[in-house]
Amino acid sequence: MVGDSVREPGPYYDTNLLKPLTMLEALRKAGVSRLIFSSTATVYGEPQEVPITEDHPTQPLNPYGRTKLAFEGALESWRRAYGLGYAALRYFNASGADPEGRVGEDHHPETHLIPNVLAVALGRQSALRLFGGDYPTSDGTCIRDYVHVADLARAHVLTLERLQPGEGLIYNLGNARGHSVREVIETARKVTGHVIPVEVCPRRPGDAAVLVASAERAERDLGWERRLSDLPTIVETAWRWRREHPQGYGD
Repeated sequence: MVGDSVREPGPYYDTNLLKPLTMLEALRKAGVSRLIFSSTATVYGEPQEVPITEDHPTQPLNPYGRTKLAFEGALESWRRAYGLGYAALRYFNASGADPEGRVGEDHHPETHLIPNVLAVALGRQSALRLFGGDYPTSDGTCIRDYVHVADLARAHVLTLERLQPGEGLIYNLGNARGHSVREVIETARKVTGHVIPVEVCPRRPGDAAVLVASAERAERDLGWERRLSDLPTIVETAWRWRREHPQGYGD
């Protein structure tokens, strides 16, 4: 997603900015007064301090983050002009699958780490392509904050209960805990019982070395609690769904 937006920025400006602006105007005409927006941690760029608070400067490194941030700016303009109430929820790495196995992660093409690791475990890929082993981190790989999708869903409900017309809210949604790419791979090896070969490749353009959230604002304002926060649980729920749906939703 991030690297793809650097190579082909046009579709990201269309999907993340142009079409949503058309949607915003349609919502205004229909009298919709509140909106929750799925934003992203990539709006921060390379962090100046970790964990990252909502007040951290926004300096995105790639078109994906730039377009998300631009639409956040549009929401603020609509709030001031028309009284729209909005909440921009800045996801860190949304991961895992429904614990009851009803829904899981299935993108085409797949760019997210955990589904690609599990594809190797299933034998659908010969090796995992690891983008960059020379970052200034403990093991040379990127560090990310993985948050379970069920916890994210709960945050949406709490935000909708809190949000009022005319308000502009911004919340980081993450676990306030970082894991390197190699940690994720090792966790997946333990969960799946498979070797999972790795091929180290050059860095992708636009990737920050470390992105870890401070979620104190969401905890304080919304009463948000993360119930599926540990990495083995996140990977295990994703693995369970993927084993039952090896072709994804094509099954």
